[in-house]
Amino acid sequence: MSSFKDELGKFVKSLSDLDKRIVWILISIPLIQAISSYFTSRRFFRENFFDIFQNTSDPYLVEFLYWFTGDTILALFPALLIIHLVFKDKISEFGFRFGDWKFGLKFSVIFILFMLIVIWFITSSQEFITKYPLLTSTKHSLVTFIIYEAGMLLYLLGWEFTWRGFMLFGLEKRFGFYSVFLQMIPFTILHFGKPFLETLGSIPGAIALGILALRTRSFYYCVIVHFSVMFAIDTISLLRYLSNEYGIGINSLLKILKTSLGYIV
Repeated sequence: MSSFKDELGKFVKSLSDLDKRIVWILISIPLIQAISSYFTSRRFFRENFFDIFQNTSDPYLVEFLYWFTGDTILALFPALLIIHLVFKDKISEFGFRFGDWKFGLKFSVIFILFMLIVIWFITSSQEFITKYPLLTSTKHSLVTFIIYEAGMLLYLLGWEFTWRGFMLFGLEKRFGFYSVFLQMIPFTILHFGKPFLETLGSIPGAIALGILALRTRSFYYCVIVHFSVMFAIDTISLLRYLSNEYGIGINSLLKILKTSLGYIV
């Protein structure tokens, strides 16, 4: 019995010695992700609300907007409450600021230009054409495409705050630069099920975005980069699909540009 009490006492002492900030972050993030998976996902909407919106012009667009909005609310508000009420810190310390905007914008432009070249080649794969954009009706309506991308931007704001704001800056005080690699792990795991090249690319992508956030002391530029990459993947994949053109040469580019004019008009 005394042995059990001794072990229990050691366990309680170990808990009391823990860094409470780290505990809050490491417990709240998987909890938020669990709630997201079960209650703000597209699957949850389809099983519980889809019939209500079935007679609308595009119930699938409503499904995506439910997902985007729900996940954004979950990503932002619980973490912001923890920062304000538990940590008693300013939200600016978790990336809600422009920081070194000159470096941030310069890096963003260079990275986006590089990724445009990469995206041009990887979207020639049939795997990307059938996967993106995720909402099929964007292939037939420019208005739907714009609404969908606006929802995606909102979603990525919450997404980037979770990994390159709340988790990265929250763990930095304890783990320093290791926080870049720690936030990379869940970020990459959440890409499982996407095209292999995209999942593989999420590893260096997460590291690069983590470094960018630390360097600028802001996650805003991660939002700019991430959204620009996703927008480019959606746009080029869509135009390749509409033009039925999967080449990588100049003639393919010209044909796709011609198709884009018809889609816009």
